[in-house]
Amino acid sequence: QVQLVESGGGLVQAGGSLRLSCTVSGRTNFMGWFRQAPGKEREFVAAISRSGGNTEYADSVKGRFTISRDNAKNTMYLHMNSLKPEDTAVYYCAADSRSYSALVVRIEESAYDYWGQGTQVTVSS
Repeated sequence: QVQLVESGGGLVQAGGSLRLSCTVSGRTNFMGWFRQAPGKEREFVAAISRSGGNTEYADSVKGRFTISRDNAKNTMYLHMNSLKPEDTAVYYCAADSRSYSALVVRIEESAYDYWGQGTQVTVSS
């Protein structure tokens, strides 16, 4: 069984930075961050392969967000810089436990079988 626990959300002014963490228990392969703003569907933000060598980003966050993972610490991170009010959302950590390739990274929600409870990020203008 896999458990994911997010932390690091909060309130920040536009232009500021936050770092989200996702602590993992259990075996996982590729992992990702998704977000859901009020009244909107959940959307992909970033994903990373188990090796950490392959990453994917949504166009809306490219150049501002960086995903990383420390497998020795069983933790994945999302470094968010130059935050905008439109980044306001609940951010979810997700993990795949079914595949085996250390190089694979996927952006579809359906590719992930475990999800965290979410952490709120609010960016004020």
